[in-house]
Amino acid sequence: MPTGRKTLASAALSAVLALGAGAGFAGGWGEPHLDVLPRSAEDAGRVAAVIRPATDFSAPERFETHPGGAATDFGATGAQAFSAPSANLPEAREMDFQLGRGFFEKLWVAAPASTTSSDGLGPLFNARACLSCHIGNGRGHPPAGPEDTGVSMVLHVSIPKSASDLDAETLAYLASAPEPTYGRQVQDRALAGLPIEGRVQVTYTPVPVTLGDGTVVELRQPHYGIADPGYGPLHPQAQLSPRVAPPMIGLGLLEAIPEADLLARADPEDADGDGISGRPNRVWSKEFGQWMLGRFGHKAGSPTVQAQSMLAMAGDMGLSTPLYPAHAGDCTDAQAACTGAPDGGSPAQAGLEAGPQVMELITFYSRNLAVPARRGLDDPDVLRGKEMFHAAGCTACHTPKHVTHRLADRPAQSFQLIWPYTDLLLHDMGEGLADGRPEWQATGREWRTAPLWGIGLTETVGGQATFLHDGRARSLLEAILWHGGEAEAARQAVSRMPAKDRNALIKFLESL
Repeated sequence: MPTGRKTLASAALSAVLALGAGAGFAGGWGEPHLDVLPRSAEDAGRVAAVIRPATDFSAPERFETHPGGAATDFGATGAQAFSAPSANLPEAREMDFQLGRGFFEKLWVAAPASTTSSDGLGPLFNARACLSCHIGNGRGHPPAGPEDTGVSMVLHVSIPKSASDLDAETLAYLASAPEPTYGRQVQDRALAGLPIEGRVQVTYTPVPVTLGDGTVVELRQPHYGIADPGYGPLHPQAQLSPRVAPPMIGLGLLEAIPEADLLARADPEDADGDGISGRPNRVWSKEFGQWMLGRFGHKAGSPTVQAQSMLAMAGDMGLSTPLYPAHAGDCTDAQAACTGAPDGGSPAQAGLEAGPQVMELITFYSRNLAVPARRGLDDPDVLRGKEMFHAAGCTACHTPKHVTHRLADRPAQSFQLIWPYTDLLLHDMGEGLADGRPEWQATGREWRTAPLWGIGLTETVGGQATFLHDGRARSLLEAILWHGGEAEAARQAVSRMPAKDRNALIKFLESL
């Protein structure tokens, strides 16, 4: 990956940037992170039959009880519902899962410390542990008020690439242009002696919406800012995008969906005229040194579980990792006290704070958090709600079923029929949800289709029921009513439903 600040205006670079518009993705970008076994003609026929869309809603579909395939967990309940390992995890790997859990839950401390395996936090950071944001391995939430630190939500920040003084070559390999002083996200915590970067301010404006039957639902439109910025004013063109931590379940299964299957669903020019123009996000992989399909993050900005994990370790906790070796995390050259602070790099961690072995264990744990079993899926109201979900056109983006690759080295994710209810593609969700902040090929109005598995357990696991990328929605109905753009027709269909059908739809979502 080029890193210099030189001017480069070559035809080769222009071709690379042009591919971001969607050209050339049909052939695929490669899956070097997977040891894939070929799918036979017999397998292909079985897959085509099993992922065929549902047409009969009088009873559950075969295997619908197991949203995560054989990896589905049937034992964990309550606040631990997202904390079980894949049910088909080989016994020989169970210790790796538990070691990964230990690193995921550990509280990191400032360097230097006697616990050299746990120091290196910050100097600026948002959380001391992964679990602080991914509460119970589930969804985060926005700050509930001025006294709430909002640790499970971060505020991403950037400036338009056209406003950056970085050269074109460097910008081509960045998801967005960092804000010159504050970097990629605003850290609301700091080690002793350093000012924090600021605190997230969020206020809400009520937005009443009247449904077809006269029911009034009050949405809340958020407004974001940074209180008491510790390092001076932000760039005048700063772009702020709040992000609550997403659930951790089923990530290894999402990573194992064949790229070709996802790209086959893309329709960037809406060639079929259905109003749905799903686009893949094409992102640069520092891990493999090539362009890959983005799958993870609210805008599909990371290609693999490991890349997403290392990005979070660096940005959220200020820890150096193999992909992000800067000990000061997201600190910038404008923050001299931060970049000059002691670090926790050690020979035992290959000179890093969270070295290769630590990250391999965290990644393994993250890949193998099991999806919980469905609940009440044969309830007549749930079945009616499923029919309404299909009738409203929700499955145009929230694709119910996929079959994963046959994998030589990941038996827990190999050739599984899964029910994540996502296509992992980008969709224009309208002005109401727009953050105005591009990320790779994602525009300021586009978001990755969020997986829906486990969504009915949000409050059970995390203590709060808030939804969408910034947690503005306090119920599943509110989340639906924020949908616009490509999802406008589906939103209107739900708005016009009789209360009985609308309630059945919500009950279906709560069963996932």
